[in-house]
Amino acid sequence: MKQQAADAVDVVFIHGLQVDAVIGVYEWEQQITQPLVFDIEMAADQRQAAANDDIAAAINYKTVSERVTQVCREQQVALIERLAQLVAEMILAEFAPDRVTVTLYKPTAVKEARHVGVKITRWQTDK
Repeated sequence: MKQQAADAVDVVFIHGLQVDAVIGVYEWEQQITQPLVFDIEMAADQRQAAANDDIAAAINYKTVSERVTQVCREQQVALIERLAQLVAEMILAEFAPDRVTVTLYKPTAVKEARHVGVKITRWQTDK
């Protein structure tokens, strides 16, 4: 059975992007940087990039990584939920995937836990 174009799903991903940022609900947390780790998945049709071997037609994961780092360093927020939302909004606006999933880990938040964090998925609303 031949796969239809509507069935195609391409995902560009970034796993383990580490950024030091000021984040936290406690006053002392707002005085230091803490490590954050991002896993990002962006669903978007990448057939044109694949067919033409052209980075201009692809979601450039290096550029996305640089912008995520910039957002983290410019925004001093209390909650990782807020930062994940800001990152998702930026990716949707600037890189135009159909869908983005942002998983944000705060590895030093609970010393007894290997991972704590939040995972959000957002969709393009204007497509």
